[in-house]
Amino acid sequence: MYTDTERCVRAVRSKDARFDGVFFTAVLTTRIYCRPSCPVVPPKAENMVFHPSAASCQRAGFRACKRCRPDTSPGSPEWNVRADAVARAMRLIQDGIVDREGVPGLAARLGYSTRQIERQLLAELGAGPLALARAQRAQTARLLIETTPMPMAEVAFAAGFSSIRTFNDTVREVFALAPGELRARATRSAAARHSTTRAAAATPADAVGTPGVITLRLPYRAPLNPSNLFGHLAATAVPGVEEWLPHFPGGEAGTPTGAYRRTLTLPHGHGIVALAPRTDHIACRLSLTDPRDLTHAISRCRWMLDLDADPVAVDEQLRTDPSLAPLVDRAPGRRVPRTVDAAEFAVRAVLGQQVSTAAARTHAARLVTAHGVPIDDPEGGLTHLFPTPEALAGLDPESLALPRSRRATLLSLVRALADGSLSLGPATDWDEARARLLALPGFGPWTTEVIAMRALGDPDAFLPGDLGVRRAAAGLGLPSTPAALTARAARWRPWRAYAVQYLWATDSHPINHLPT
Repeated sequence: MYTDTERCVRAVRSKDARFDGVFFTAVLTTRIYCRPSCPVVPPKAENMVFHPSAASCQRAGFRACKRCRPDTSPGSPEWNVRADAVARAMRLIQDGIVDREGVPGLAARLGYSTRQIERQLLAELGAGPLALARAQRAQTARLLIETTPMPMAEVAFAAGFSSIRTFNDTVREVFALAPGELRARATRSAAARHSTTRAAAATPADAVGTPGVITLRLPYRAPLNPSNLFGHLAATAVPGVEEWLPHFPGGEAGTPTGAYRRTLTLPHGHGIVALAPRTDHIACRLSLTDPRDLTHAISRCRWMLDLDADPVAVDEQLRTDPSLAPLVDRAPGRRVPRTVDAAEFAVRAVLGQQVSTAAARTHAARLVTAHGVPIDDPEGGLTHLFPTPEALAGLDPESLALPRSRRATLLSLVRALADGSLSLGPATDWDEARARLLALPGFGPWTTEVIAMRALGDPDAFLPGDLGVRRAAAGLGLPSTPAALTARAARWRPWRAYAVQYLWATDSHPINHLPT
């Protein structure tokens, strides 16, 4: 995209927010880079150059615009569609793997040498893994500076910087402001908003900063239909690990919906997140035992809610089928509800084989109570972290209230995950994961494809044998047999996972509706 200068110029002049995060505009005269929808008057075309990433702009010597804040743009939807080395590397970098394991750790997870990874990222994104990680650290630092009262030294190390000096230099270089100036600027803006609204009686409880709690906004590309997204998460919530509250924690006033909450297992500790849909963002409230996990937690939440998707491109493709067009027009912007942990979802998929949603929740809740790690939750009813594969690998099969065949399936899965013979995560090759899953006893096309769709994020995963999909297809006059429906669905590619969401939405099942 960024190499098509004419198309980029048109997007900048029309302030098209669909391209935020797809490319960045660097202005030669001011040495500032912006998102395409920046509200300022567009510069002359000859003064604009385009970059594929914020890191590429920073590497070229440009600093972030203070008006449009391009570092907070939604991620590029390209990484959702692709499963090549560059796309998998970007998903890992967004998860903070470079900060935790360095470039050698990134390369090892992808099965390449560090030189190969650096060369591929530099060729496609204009920046290597260290520069991409540095840009992400700068964004994390800005979030902590502006939304928490943490001392700057703690912010520096929580954001992943190795020293306070590097932190200060990076913030000044990227934002043209010292860390203290960024915080003062944010404080003045918050005070001005509060003074304008006169909402003293409705001030959030953590307005002055609750220790360990970070409140932020997660941007997305419009439109976003929250019904199936939050409805699915709430209807399938595992008691103790997930819940739906009728209000947003922390005292946020005037909220039109409740909030989905869940526990998170993170690299340095654990956390609890509350998420709620808003008109132009997702409200997010994170409680972390270790602030170093902020980058990873945000990445997992964005992944779960599919916030980096390009709904316009998806819906345009699905509208080409006359049978799907009315469904898309009625409620555009459906996302694929995913998961924060691929291994967790794989276990839950096995527990949900050939049973109702309520039965699957019951089985999962028993597993959590028996093998999950207990936690405290002063703001709600969450009690445990979901058990890891290592914790489940040695469980007694007789303790499971499951058919014998499904016990064998579950044990083979958790043991493969625990010993590393099966890997599910951001770096996973989709086709390889499918082959390894199908090789396990008790895994058929439905279980494999639902894991590919919701755990691995393959946008083209398809469930032609799913009862809800077949029922919806028959109601729309589409073929209802798996083979015939798969042939018809070829025109929906590469977005068949989104077509499944529209087909499921024809049913009155609770997964399709926000809780009231």
